[in-house]
Amino acid sequence: MHGNKWIRQIHRWLSIAFTLAVIANIAAMGMAEPAVWIGLLALVPLIPLLVTGLYLFAQPYVARRGSPDA
Repeated sequence: MHGNKWIRQIHRWLSIAFTLAVIANIAAMGMAEPAVWIGLLALVPLIPLLVTGLYLFAQPYVARRGSPDA
């Protein structure tokens, strides 16, 4: 159960990083010549956010499948 706590904490921090990257992307769109790397900046936290989110989503189903009374 200790590992799940770390995954949840990482997922929360990644969501904050993703939100900040999206805000930076929106602010960059207001510039005359926005840099391409700012548009890709949101993908950096998005990919691990997807992985941790899928893990957290599947966790109850995997735990239920392994229990003897299921």
